[in-house]
Amino acid sequence: MRIIFAGTPHFAAHALAALLDKHEIVAVLTQPDRPSGRGMQLTASPVKQLALQRGIPVLQPVTLKTEEAQKTIAALNVDLMVVAAYGLILPQAVLQLPKQGCLNIHASLLPRWRGAAPIQRAILAGDKETGITIMQMDVGLDTGDMLLKKVCEISESDTAESLHDKLAVLGAEAIVETLRLVEQSQLQPEKQNDQLATYAAKLTKVEALLDWNLEAVQLHRAVRGYYPFPVAHTTMGDTPIKVIRARIRQQDAQAEAPGTVLSIDKECIWVSCGEGELGIEVMQKPGGKALPVQQFIQSFPIKFGDRFGVY
Repeated sequence: MRIIFAGTPHFAAHALAALLDKHEIVAVLTQPDRPSGRGMQLTASPVKQLALQRGIPVLQPVTLKTEEAQKTIAALNVDLMVVAAYGLILPQAVLQLPKQGCLNIHASLLPRWRGAAPIQRAILAGDKETGITIMQMDVGLDTGDMLLKKVCEISESDTAESLHDKLAVLGAEAIVETLRLVEQSQLQPEKQNDQLATYAAKLTKVEALLDWNLEAVQLHRAVRGYYPFPVAHTTMGDTPIKVIRARIRQQDAQAEAPGTVLSIDKECIWVSCGEGELGIEVMQKPGGKALPVQQFIQSFPIKFGDRFGVY
């Protein structure tokens, strides 16, 4: 099959790499280069970098809604489009261009977690598992027929970063298997049950502010789910502090108010929560590096009885 691949970040690059050795990728669609790093220099996406290394033509339209962009894709005369974390809406006119339509590699077990941030939302919700769904795309938001699913367990230590990496590998395996089944005409599309759908809204920095009135288990999910972006954060006095890594323990109810430092040991600053205790292991202050707590408190003293949060 002649395939056009649409994707942008590392998640998509894994899938593209898996397809390159098995199928004819006639072109790649990816987001325009973006400023990145301290120097804010224009940087090619991981998908573009891989495509250029392999000599594949790269298309970077700002939108796919223009007649020019649609004519360019139509001229490629492809059988199929594979989409993975592309970042642009595919209008109906584009969805209809490939002979066999467009397949999406989605990082959840649809219809759960349709939308922009399925990996993070699964962790934040305390889901025990997630996975990959290969979906036949339609004009809705992740509403198309499901073609293949692969399940991935979510461990209690998984962050959004580590779970992303697991799902990137699983997504690559899933799309290769799906295309094999396409060629053999063995796929049986399954309609999604809209009543079971949940929405994975885009992440914001505001929501990553830790509310110490919540249970420790919820705060632990926030630390994991918001890493590496937008990163869970709190304050000590007037200083904003990022919480990079933490653990929890269930203790008897504390008399101290939520956010209060209960104790400090070699590995953790233990903080009172609405229920249980959160042990902060790695912290970061503005302009500084992420540090284990014992190194952090050498330059930013924190002691028993101090209180995190804005009150």
